[in-house]
Amino acid sequence: MKLENKEYAYIPLAKLLDYLLSETHPVGKSKAKYLRSLGFNEVNINLLKEGLLSIARSEDVNDVISSSHGVKYVIDGTLQTPMGVIIKLRTIWAIDKDMDRPRFITAYPIETKGG
Repeated sequence: MKLENKEYAYIPLAKLLDYLLSETHPVGKSKAKYLRSLGFNEVNINLLKEGLLSIARSEDVNDVISSSHGVKYVIDGTLQTPMGVIIKLRTIWAIDKDMDRPRFITAYPIETKGG
């Protein structure tokens, strides 16, 4: 199954700047350290944004989690970094109650079996 309304998926810029690339965010700082070590930064933030959107639009949904707030979708995919390394990420998207656009929640690296 693909993400519902995947063509309308969006990522607020603040989610990238103030969370995924923020080395001071209480939850995001470990992700920021990892992503920055692979070459992502404020200058090339569009590469990160487009890579995450590509995962949402092209990969299959792994899991669907419903709540009173809406529905969360778990989608794994690969992302090429500015350093040329390909990493595997798990992304989480949400379609909030009474909304129809998938909104980016978070991403984190995942290990592949045997590697």
